[in-house]
Amino acid sequence: MSPNEFTFVQVIKTCTGLGALEDGRLIHEQLIQSGCKSHIFVGNSLVDMYAKCGSVEDALREFDEMPS
Repeated sequence: MSPNEFTFVQVIKTCTGLGALEDGRLIHEQLIQSGCKSHIFVGNSLVDMYAKCGSVEDALREFDEMPS
């Protein structure tokens, strides 16, 4: 069974709550490989995680890459 966009959102939220930036980056890599990155709620979760974990540059990059 492969994770879907809902699974990724929950895992990203968990990383955010724990302040686990490096784990979040690993999940982000898996997300890209899975092809689920194009969903707006996944993008929102990534922006939130990067911003709350102190990586504002990554948050801004993800925000700029989100579909409108």
